[in-house]
Amino acid sequence: MIRNGSHADVPFMRSMLPHAYGWHANALDADIPLTRYVDNWGRSGDLALIAHETGNRLGAAWFRLFPADEPGYGFVDEQTPELSIAVVPSRRRHGVGQELLDALFEKARAEGHAAVSLSVEQDSPAVAFYERNGFAAVGESQGGLVMKRTL
Repeated sequence: MIRNGSHADVPFMRSMLPHAYGWHANALDADIPLTRYVDNWGRSGDLALIAHETGNRLGAAWFRLFPADEPGYGFVDEQTPELSIAVVPSRRRHGVGQELLDALFEKARAEGHAAVSLSVEQDSPAVAFYERNGFAAVGESQGGLVMKRTL
């Protein structure tokens, strides 16, 4: 099941950051703190979805807008929310990520967004997943591939 995320889910989302941005978390010279993706959650434009089963959270997908002077790794512009998505390791390759992504696209459209962006490690198998879901590379940022999907 997919439900809307709330402020109570922020600790779970924070715990998912290393899964979503592992290559940046391991980089000693990371210029952008990963906590930027969840700090002060609930600001205008923040939206999260949580996948759960029998009370256990299995994954999260969320997006937020960033200003040009404090961009995220997948920053495109101030009007394009940046997507973060991660599924707990034991539930990967079971369709949870696809369900979260589909639901997030629907929510983004409903919020009036024209596109979403993300950052992914260039040699990650996830690149093919994102390409199958309509994302295209639009640039590079700090070792990652910046991808955008028009909604």
